[in-house]
Amino acid sequence: MIIRLATLFLFLFAFSVSGISQNRVQWLTWEEAMEKNKVEKKKFVIDIYTDWCGWCKKMDKATFQNDKIARYINENYYAIKMDGESKKEITFNDKVYKYQKNGKRGYHELPAALMQGRMSYPTVVFLDETANIIQAIPGFQNTQNFELIMTYFAGDHYKNTPWQAYQRSYQSQLAVPVNSN
Repeated sequence: MIIRLATLFLFLFAFSVSGISQNRVQWLTWEEAMEKNKVEKKKFVIDIYTDWCGWCKKMDKATFQNDKIARYINENYYAIKMDGESKKEITFNDKVYKYQKNGKRGYHELPAALMQGRMSYPTVVFLDETANIIQAIPGFQNTQNFELIMTYFAGDHYKNTPWQAYQRSYQSQLAVPVNSN
């Protein structure tokens, strides 16, 4: 009897712990995202990072691991994780993008093009369903800022609502309800 109760307790504990943060951003490579987009059209969110970037790591932990952020990204975007210093060639629109040596470090041409030459890490780039740049957002974004930004682009609000107006009217889905007791 004790063994059964202990087994049941361990099962319930493991189930509850695994359910705490079930949603993880489903990061894809550039090629995987472009292939998926051929079947189902979605916008793209691209996290451009480097291995040495502390703010990139902080954004991974503080923002992209948020359950609601991850769920929203997965439902509305193809999420691409892209190393700004990758040495892997990427072909896009019949052009081959390569790594370029630049002093001690170098950079990859595709992330540089997506950031429009403004090399800053982290940078999150939003593309429309046909892979045209909507906006590149440089710097660390906390969950509240990122929620506002990602919903602005996903809902096509950027097409006819000024950013300031959207900011003023937006109701966060991340907010924790206040206990009225």
